[in-house]
Amino acid sequence: MPMANVAPFVSANNLSRLRQLVLGFAELIEASTEEPIILDQGQKLLGALVENDDWLPAEYAKPDPARYQQYLLHCDSLERFSVVSFVWAAGQATPIHDHRVWGLVGVLRGSELNESFIRDGAGKLVPNGSELLKAGSVSRLSPRIGDVHRVSNAERDRASVSIHVYGANIGAVERATYDELGTPKRFVSGYANRNTPNFWDRSSLP
Repeated sequence: MPMANVAPFVSANNLSRLRQLVLGFAELIEASTEEPIILDQGQKLLGALVENDDWLPAEYAKPDPARYQQYLLHCDSLERFSVVSFVWAAGQATPIHDHRVWGLVGVLRGSELNESFIRDGAGKLVPNGSELLKAGSVSRLSPRIGDVHRVSNAERDRASVSIHVYGANIGAVERATYDELGTPKRFVSGYANRNTPNFWDRSSLP
């Protein structure tokens, strides 16, 4: 019996969870530029966000049958970090790609398979392990610790959604996808949406 894809109850007031994440990262990056500190403390901030699936508006969790979607939720005014939601329909996967900045990935809904790659002595990309990420889990990446991977939806019959925080405006970063031989192809991802959620308006709060 296929699993029902039931949307969670989402309250507009619960967008404050996203606001707290953004404020937390702004304070963290203001206090330190050391990547290990940002990843350690940022992992806790993102973990606190994805342990609750009651805040992400449906328009930023909508899969597309043609390809996976990347929705911008927030970009720091100085482009020091960005927050995005990634949505995979059943069976969808990214190509092998890099990021060129630090990043944190927290699974909000469903599960994802993260396959890492490194270059061997001949310069060919080879598998370097895989990890099944379930809802509530957070992983980290960067050029320093490894940021070449492929991500796929591990759910057979429903969408998966994850929240990513990157150390730049990730939709504007020039990056690369790779074939199995490790040959790079330039890309700039952009975003699937034109509008971002308004979590700054507190007028409707009790």
